[in-house]
Amino acid sequence: MTIQQFLAIVCCLCFLSGCENTDVITATDAGFDAVKALTLSDQDVQEIAIQSAQYSDEQHTLAPPDSKYAQRLNGLVGQKFQDGNLQFNYAVYVSPEVNAFAMANGTIRVYSGLMDMLDDGELRFVIGHEMGHVIKKHIRKKIQLAYAASAVRKGVASQNNAAGDIARSLFGGLAETLMNAQFSQLEEKEADDYGLAFLQREKFAPEDAVSALKKIAKLARGHSFLSSHPDPDKRAARLQAQLEGRSLSIEQNKQDIIARFRAFIAELLSSLYSQLHRLLTTANGFSR
Repeated sequence: MTIQQFLAIVCCLCFLSGCENTDVITATDAGFDAVKALTLSDQDVQEIAIQSAQYSDEQHTLAPPDSKYAQRLNGLVGQKFQDGNLQFNYAVYVSPEVNAFAMANGTIRVYSGLMDMLDDGELRFVIGHEMGHVIKKHIRKKIQLAYAASAVRKGVASQNNAAGDIARSLFGGLAETLMNAQFSQLEEKEADDYGLAFLQREKFAPEDAVSALKKIAKLARGHSFLSSHPDPDKRAARLQAQLEGRSLSIEQNKQDIIARFRAFIAELLSSLYSQLHRLLTTANGFSR
């Protein structure tokens, strides 16, 4: 469902039962969220990311600077893990959960449970993968979906009836759920490609990308981190094929298609020019 469809649903929800049954303030707020989903600026995205990161940090236990986890992460990332003008910031959540995530402003958080499972090289790939989600602006799409979901929730809640009561209790966490939703298959592949390219660019062992995904594949299905979209074993095989020169990354495929298209257009134009030149030459010969 597109964001435009979300907006249409909100409008319907607000007026289906008649104005007398509608909480106008809540309905207006719903409309605002729907519009916001369509008009998010880069500054909006950054501000939302900053606030979300602060909220998340407050809800978790951050590893102190002198802890083994913080020291290990700092030793791995230092000042090297940047991309252009985008500055990433890293920290560890002390939790047995196997997880990691990134925010649109470059915030990256790694759970100690994940650090316990991976060696240094594999952890570098995971960090590069999360950087990829930021660089490719995947998180912006999730924020837009979260606003659209909020609009639907508030639109339902604006009805002063049983449906509104249910919405207030059941839909309250919908936006947050969407913020933590899995990325699409294409987005995960793009982040994998970025993580692999990152290891190669920084002169780290690219094989660690394959090793990390194989370890993650052994986790129970209950773990959310990299456990789907698509299967980690298939993702590992995909990156292995790239390392062996049997396939290209998504970005390389795009560039290859663009290059072939440009070559085709250039050849077509050259052929047309040659034909036109022959026609003009022949016409000039007849005119004499």
